[in-house]
Amino acid sequence: MLNAPTGFVFSRKHKRLLRKAVVDENGPGTVLHDFEAFLTFAEEGELPLTGKQQLPRRVLSDLNARLAHPLQIGLTRPLQKSYPHVHGLYLLLRASGLTIVEGTDRKPLLVVDGAVRQIWDGLNPTERYCTLLETWLVRGRPQIIGERDRSWARVPTTFREVQWFFLPLPDDGLPVAGNKGAEDSLRYWPGLHNLALLELFGLVAVRHGPPEPGKGWRIEVIERTPLGDALLAALHAGFFGDVDNILALESEDEVPLGVLQPALQPYFPAWQKNLSVPEWAFREGAHVFKVSLGRIWRRIAIPARLTLDALASAILNAVRFDHDHLYLFSYRNRFGAEDQVHHPYMDEGPWTSEVSIGDVPLRVGQTMTFLFDFGDMWEFDVTLESVDPEMKLKKPVVLEKHGNPPEQYGW
Repeated sequence: MLNAPTGFVFSRKHKRLLRKAVVDENGPGTVLHDFEAFLTFAEEGELPLTGKQQLPRRVLSDLNARLAHPLQIGLTRPLQKSYPHVHGLYLLLRASGLTIVEGTDRKPLLVVDGAVRQIWDGLNPTERYCTLLETWLVRGRPQIIGERDRSWARVPTTFREVQWFFLPLPDDGLPVAGNKGAEDSLRYWPGLHNLALLELFGLVAVRHGPPEPGKGWRIEVIERTPLGDALLAALHAGFFGDVDNILALESEDEVPLGVLQPALQPYFPAWQKNLSVPEWAFREGAHVFKVSLGRIWRRIAIPARLTLDALASAILNAVRFDHDHLYLFSYRNRFGAEDQVHHPYMDEGPWTSEVSIGDVPLRVGQTMTFLFDFGDMWEFDVTLESVDPEMKLKKPVVLEKHGNPPEQYGW
């Protein structure tokens, strides 16, 4: 894990500024306006995603136009990351739990969770702002939006990356236009989507340059804001500066909501309620999986009460593989981040011998990966085709076969 940088001093001046700060739909920054615009856009109809669960090109321009300050770029075929503010807002939308992905892996759909949306509507502006801030810094894994994740830890390293970028900023601002070194480094530290979120939360001010053909976001100058100085110092002093706080979160099965509340509530007393997201409920019934390895596949039914370890054995038996290697299952959780469940002999849990089939938060039509033998790297696609509460099974059953299995040690 990266070491937290030093340099932030939480002063009396910072405390006075935070106590006087007013949070409403008009600020700080435009994050509340723009997040609501994105949320409304997602509610207007089915919003298909790409196979990598990103926004398709055809919606990007319309969505960007709805932001308070639409970004002007010179790209003819932009991707989601070409609009860093949209990219960052999409991270908040997924990591907050306000949306879920339904449909199949080939045709995923982004859907607003109506129950969570109702809770969101009951929050005041301060609660919404703080919830989104916490979502970004505590649960906003970069992998959710296809960005490089610098750590396999449960808690992202975003705050430290923001600190390393923010602390050296000159008092009179960082000139970027014409400075190729600065332009290139921003893509990595803090990352353009993180820079966009710093601007959306009002923690930095960015002077935008005119668009240039074939170029994306043009930045002239980046300046710290008084709110950015005060709020980041408060977060460092109250939470992120103590590594024990991070380690405590790492030990949780799921990162709880409101972890930053003790650090910020003294200065934002209106932060009383938190967004709540329903936990996955155990799903009864026989789960029918289509397990594919290249062109061969097996259809396997397994009772919900059996474990992923039992499913692993059923898969290996169905292709006549020996069981003498380690493995893991991986899948995207409801927030879009990857979860892994490991072989019982591996050091790090959770372990397949402890996770029941009915506890795996996989929706019908969605796929998880079964990776067997970390030397030969046999990678199976395991697609949940159906859940049948009427099918009575006591053990896994192979319902259908297609193709002959490969030689396990054919090399």
